[in-house]
Amino acid sequence: MSSHVTPDGIEVPQLGGAARPGLCTDCGVSRMGDGKACGRACQFIQPDYPALERTVHGREAGAEGDEAFFGVTLAMHRARLSPPAERAQWTGLTTALAADMLRSGAVEAVLATAPDPEDRWKPLPVLVTEPDAMAACRGMRMGFGPLLALLEPARAAGYNRIAVVGIPCQVYALRALEAELGFEAITVIGTPCSDNTTTARFHEFLARLDDRPERISYLEFRADYRVELRFDDGRRPRFIPFLQLPLSDLPADFFPMTCKTCVDYTNRLADITVGYMGGDGDQWVILRNQRGADAWAQLGARAQVRSLTDKGKREGAVRGFLANTERAAGGLPLRRMPGWVRPIVAWLQPRIGPRGLEFARARVEMKAIETILHLRRVHPARVKNMVPDHVWRMAARYGLAPHDGERRDCDPPPE
Repeated sequence: MSSHVTPDGIEVPQLGGAARPGLCTDCGVSRMGDGKACGRACQFIQPDYPALERTVHGREAGAEGDEAFFGVTLAMHRARLSPPAERAQWTGLTTALAADMLRSGAVEAVLATAPDPEDRWKPLPVLVTEPDAMAACRGMRMGFGPLLALLEPARAAGYNRIAVVGIPCQVYALRALEAELGFEAITVIGTPCSDNTTTARFHEFLARLDDRPERISYLEFRADYRVELRFDDGRRPRFIPFLQLPLSDLPADFFPMTCKTCVDYTNRLADITVGYMGGDGDQWVILRNQRGADAWAQLGARAQVRSLTDKGKREGAVRGFLANTERAAGGLPLRRMPGWVRPIVAWLQPRIGPRGLEFARARVEMKAIETILHLRRVHPARVKNMVPDHVWRMAARYGLAPHDGERRDCDPPPE
């Protein structure tokens, strides 16, 4: 497998192969040498989270409390990097963690994602061996990136201790194959994921937000119910309330079915999860095991930790989402909020809506509901094997229970 090195000192292997047909996020496994590996690794075939949790974390996630929503938790923090890193999506905790692991020798290489040189939004899987080169991986990408295809060149180069910065569908496949990959140690820095789309479709979305979409350099869905846009032409940032986004104007297949049926929003099999949902304006960090805690400790005083927040009530918002998703899954038009009401609700949301951990709980419950309803509509035969217990437990609060034949016979019923 050939590769080239960028001016930043990042190795970019040239990948072959292709994504497989059907429910596939092109995590990279299908591009590896073992053509049967997808059947053993894919989250969208028959995931077994309890077994992998026991392997990775030493125990399964609890069925009550916040572990029922977020997975195995050793500690949770609301944090920010100080000073914040330039060009970071939030403050730069994720890339700082990976850089520090390289700097200390804890790992020899990091599998990460950088921007494609021809399109800043397109993901480019890269192999990073120099700490300062992690800076080139800051920021958000949109599209599918076959990150795990880099496992083979990393192993061929003789790296034994690696870190992987990945999203949940990549991390599930990695953990499913980890024992047979031959590495001495793999540390996973996971980021939460909700909905992805193709890079081309994302450009269409940007064009609906601004008359100069090519100048947008940053987009983030914030915990204060607004999307932040930044520009590279000197304009001041824009903040767009969620309710004023043109989401209802997007084509029905804008979000792929894989993302509509994802069962892991919070990256339950990572050693450490770094996101924003529960951060209430800061970053949200979940340490899941000692490996994650050791990686976090390397940041020292640069990681400023504040108390977690937990405000508002999520149930009304989640029930409203359930009603809209049921209509969409049934082919009915979504009910649109009258234009004059939108500014009022947009003003109220960040003041009385769920914030902090309650915001995070709302989002994972919404994903659980979305998964069940869309699988029932498009792939009903897959519900039995694809929907794990933790998803059924979250959905039960809203009256969604398994129909006959929708659960594996060997599984206990959700509590």
